[in-house]
Amino acid sequence: MTETIDTGGTAPLIIPELVALDASPGTDKSDVITYLAGVVAGAGRADGPEGLATDALARESTAPTGIPGGIAIPHCRSEHVLAASLGFARLAEPVDFGAADGQAADLIFMIAAPAGADDMHLKLLAKLARGLMRTDFTDALRSAGSAEEVVRMVTEQVQPELLEDSTGEAEGAGAPAAAAAPAASAAAAAPASGGAERVIVGATSCPTGIAHTFMAAEALEQAGKDRGITVRIEGQGSGKIDALDPEVIARADAVVFAHDLPIKGRERFAGKPVIDVGVKAAVNDAGSLVDKALAAADDPSAARVPAGGESSEESEEGSEHWARRLQRSVMTGVSYMIPFVAAGGLLIALGSLLGGYDIALTPKGATDSVAQTVAKSYTLWNLPGEVSGAEHSTGFLLYVGSVLLLLGQAAMKFLVPALAGYIAFGLAGRPGIAPGFVMGFIAGEVGAGFIGGLVGGILAGYFAAWLAGLDVPRWLRGLMPVVVIPLGTTLVVGSLMYMLLGKPLAALMTSLQNGLTSMSGGGSAVVLGVILGLMMCFDLGGPVNKAAYLFATAGLDPDAPATMEIMAAVMAAGMVPPLAMSAATFLRSRLFTKAEIENGRSAWLLGLSFISEGAIPFAAADPLRVIPATMAGGAMTGAMTMAMHVGSRAPHGGVFVAFAITNFGGFLLAILAGTVVSTALVIVLKGLGHRKAAAAAAAA
Repeated sequence: MTETIDTGGTAPLIIPELVALDASPGTDKSDVITYLAGVVAGAGRADGPEGLATDALARESTAPTGIPGGIAIPHCRSEHVLAASLGFARLAEPVDFGAADGQAADLIFMIAAPAGADDMHLKLLAKLARGLMRTDFTDALRSAGSAEEVVRMVTEQVQPELLEDSTGEAEGAGAPAAAAAPAASAAAAAPASGGAERVIVGATSCPTGIAHTFMAAEALEQAGKDRGITVRIEGQGSGKIDALDPEVIARADAVVFAHDLPIKGRERFAGKPVIDVGVKAAVNDAGSLVDKALAAADDPSAARVPAGGESSEESEEGSEHWARRLQRSVMTGVSYMIPFVAAGGLLIALGSLLGGYDIALTPKGATDSVAQTVAKSYTLWNLPGEVSGAEHSTGFLLYVGSVLLLLGQAAMKFLVPALAGYIAFGLAGRPGIAPGFVMGFIAGEVGAGFIGGLVGGILAGYFAAWLAGLDVPRWLRGLMPVVVIPLGTTLVVGSLMYMLLGKPLAALMTSLQNGLTSMSGGGSAVVLGVILGLMMCFDLGGPVNKAAYLFATAGLDPDAPATMEIMAAVMAAGMVPPLAMSAATFLRSRLFTKAEIENGRSAWLLGLSFISEGAIPFAAADPLRVIPATMAGGAMTGAMTMAMHVGSRAPHGGVFVAFAITNFGGFLLAILAGTVVSTALVIVLKGLGHRKAAAAAAAA
């Protein structure tokens, strides 16, 4: 049964108005994309050509969409698309779309999907790419005499259910539509004629998970048909994966992996003879790969898929450079820490809004903070007495604010343990999580803060990975990940943290805080604002950022204006990076990937809430351009808040604790100035890099 593509209705993807034959839109691919955007808009499928062209060109800038054979498939999801559409142009003069074989394209398909279409355009690409691997299909497109003829052929390939609905059966049954059937069909593996038929299975993947993935799969299956054998290939693309039936895999004589990314679920093929190549090898010469797989099936000494569940990810990690692996693991820790920051920060902000800006502060001489006192004593029917320090809210609002604050503080206490735990996880896998969390807790206990968590997580990860690599007796292997590794790592690294590293790391944190405190008075205040702004934007929630934040919160005293000014500088500067990245993705979306644009749509809220980590995805993807730009804006904001004597009684909350900020107008002005500086620098730096990359690609 052929998979149906959900287009949000029964409207055909391609109609004669979306077809242009022997067109001459220009000599550059941007001219062709703009022309096809106009064709789609002219057919009433988009609200205008400009927006669709901008989105399609932005997608094109991330990776060329040309494929071998003189074909290109520019595609995008766009808010300007009114209905899922497939535009087609046959060019009078071919245009270069960056195909790997260097051939200019004369057959151009534009896939225009609505913004809310999920992975519809990826499924469409998969079907289209499979059809374009057949020369009879492409030859027919090049010789078509009318738009209606093109519509019929393309519909047979990508949307045959419409033809079934109108005629009772698909036109050209067994042609393009059959080629697109899901690879999971077990029935397709039935013997063709007397005797058991040879069966080859496999999987394909490419970096973008779109065209080459499915072109390789189709090429291998076609090569199998040419040889009279069954070949079933699982295309592991960007959308939903149609997994091979386990029964087909069990019957397979050999396996072909054609991939540029790790194969998912590799252990399913364990023990089978394997041919393992890059995805382009299957696109260029699938027949020889099928022949090699048949030969491997008859060769007892042929290479086989490793047993024991070893995955390609694991084997590739073994050859990964240690510095790259360490960086990836640290970013893993930061990414898992972000949800705690987001939940904790927003809950603290809401608690301060409902319960008063000083709800988080502990009155002098009191054992508990105001929040703890209220949360312990309040009942819905009786609030005993007036609680000192809660000057702005009373009764039920004070109670709710206190509870929200306590929840936020509880979430924030997991920041360092989560950072350390998932750094260790990135280095050693699941056995590293428990000792990593313990190291993060120890770092908090000894006062080493985020620097201690960073060091402890790295040490725990490396030690756990070393233990996991030991050659131990078979009877002990089952106990290693759940008992031996967590116990041994916690014992050794925990003792090291308590007895040797804890005090030096705590002293480092203390000296950093003392050095900053000495600059808080006199003419050095503006310089301090610059330094704090740079620190807040350097690693966006990492050790340096958190060191500046802890310095501000540890000394915060509503009776000391200087401490409130430091708090305001830290908060305002920390808001700049996510705000700037959100603005940059809005103003120059073509400079960013689709994922970054999606992140930019939510980063503004994180910025307004004082969650610097909202800019981490951008910094991780392009640190040499993003981090300097955000640091410049943060320094500007920090200096301005100190110069204008902006103060904050609240330790968190961003604009949502405006009632706790003195000179709120200056606070907003400083944030705006820093955001403008960072946004402009990011756009300039990324624009330069974009032009250099385009020039290099053109030269190549």
